[in-house]
Amino acid sequence: PSGYYGRYRLSYLMPAVLWPDPVVLVVPEALRQRLLLVEIPRLQQWMSVPKPIQMGDRWPSADYQGLLLTSVESWLEDRLNLGDRFPDHIPTIIDGVENLEAQVREALTLDFHPQSWNQLMLACPQHAETIRNTRVQLTHSIFQHPQSPYDCYLIDADEHEMLLSLGHLLTSSAPDSKGSNGNGAAHSSFPTAEWSSFLAQTQRPGQLIWTTVNRDQGVFSLHCCPFDVTSALAPVWHRQPVVLIGGSLDLESDAPVFRQRLGLEDLTCLKFSPDPHRELIQVYVPDRIPMPNTPQFQPALIQHLREMIGAQSDTHGLTVILIGDVPLKAQVASQLASEYGSRVQVEKTCLDENGILVSGWEFWQMHQAVLPTPNLLAIATLPIPSLEHPLVAGRVSQYKRLHQNWFRLYLLPETLNTLQQAIAPMRESQGVVALLDNRVNHRSYGSQVLSAISPHARISYLDSTVFKA
Repeated sequence: PSGYYGRYRLSYLMPAVLWPDPVVLVVPEALRQRLLLVEIPRLQQWMSVPKPIQMGDRWPSADYQGLLLTSVESWLEDRLNLGDRFPDHIPTIIDGVENLEAQVREALTLDFHPQSWNQLMLACPQHAETIRNTRVQLTHSIFQHPQSPYDCYLIDADEHEMLLSLGHLLTSSAPDSKGSNGNGAAHSSFPTAEWSSFLAQTQRPGQLIWTTVNRDQGVFSLHCCPFDVTSALAPVWHRQPVVLIGGSLDLESDAPVFRQRLGLEDLTCLKFSPDPHRELIQVYVPDRIPMPNTPQFQPALIQHLREMIGAQSDTHGLTVILIGDVPLKAQVASQLASEYGSRVQVEKTCLDENGILVSGWEFWQMHQAVLPTPNLLAIATLPIPSLEHPLVAGRVSQYKRLHQNWFRLYLLPETLNTLQQAIAPMRESQGVVALLDNRVNHRSYGSQVLSAISPHARISYLDSTVFKA
């Protein structure tokens, strides 16, 4: 289903409410509130079915026969840790699974924050000096990495070895049965559970270990998560019947890439075609813009943006410009602000009626549901994950080590998923989407990009008549 406002949800809400047995509904927080405040009350007005409906992070009681709404975080925490807060064998519907892999990876990520070092020193006082020195050495090493706009870096071999050496020292210091004075006072060393869990995960194969830094404060945090989530997820699918629902999962009807990445075995896949009469968008893909990795791209991009903004000067409405490259986003915003003044805002939600929002992909995804639907959504470059981002580079390296097609299995699915979610609001107004990345025209995957955003009508020019229509 691809309906931005979720008209398809009646297709599972009605049978879930009519069925006499229990059901678990797993949804993101924003969607859960809409279901509770809008969709379910409407459904109850139409149907006089007294099925109980509750919201919570665990099953209410052994004899509960109703519908339970729970968050993705609560459900994953229980399932991934072999918990029993949700009984097995209860049919479970998970809506909004476009980002499920990222949510699973986040749930499996262990962190070690700046304050955790102080807690470790308190737990192991006889090794406090060594712990302090290790933190200082790591700080020095990590801050030697070239500065990047992402403020995160993969841990290198030397930095990992510092952690392992400290871990070996702390875990090999067995508690003494007596103190050195023979009076029976124990001088024990018990590393914190947070440290022990984090260090143990870093030693497992197939892990991504990275650090995020705050250069202003001179501190860093450590993070570790598995590259592949399939081994963690595979046992989860056998505990209960599951229905997975999403709007942008895979180009192919049997979803082979999506199933592979989530450890799903054979299952029944249904792919519903969007309604071309209600969800058609107009797509403008000019063929004369330089490639994004050339010096000529930025001035050509700004010139096209000027022309498109001018083409809708007679109409009121929001213009959104999506730019994933952080420096380019700032440069374009600065140039446009010098020409259009306060109409131009960078990642703000308080906008003029005919405002121009310059945004990254994450901000737009987070706020697109509450912002006005744009007249024009201009996409500077495809949201292909940047290999300059350390975590992207780390995952690509893992695919290469496994001799797998990292572009087809990772970068392209991520790109299409992000793109489909970003343009979803435009389908309600049948608005204009401008793809200003010439790779759509000249790369082999360009046809897959256009297929992913169907249904659409491709237009060859932009003028005021396009927006008045």
